[in-house]
Amino acid sequence: MKFIITIFQDEDGMYIAECPAIPGCISQGQTEAEAENNIHEAIRECLTVRAEKGMPLTVPTRQIEVEIEWGQSPH
Repeated sequence: MKFIITIFQDEDGMYIAECPAIPGCISQGQTEAEAENNIHEAIRECLTVRAEKGMPLTVPTRQIEVEIEWGQSPH
């Protein structure tokens, strides 16, 4: 199976990897490569647990467009 993941660096310098299609499926690493490697195992574990509990393996994700006007005061 193929999954989309996100990876970002938190305020402490750790890289956080998430799989949006699997709620709560998060891992981390000291580098992007380590975080990506770790999320592979997290995805396997999450899918196993969801299957054992009879839950849907994934949830639908959507891409939406949001207009943002930069430089505008939020008042």
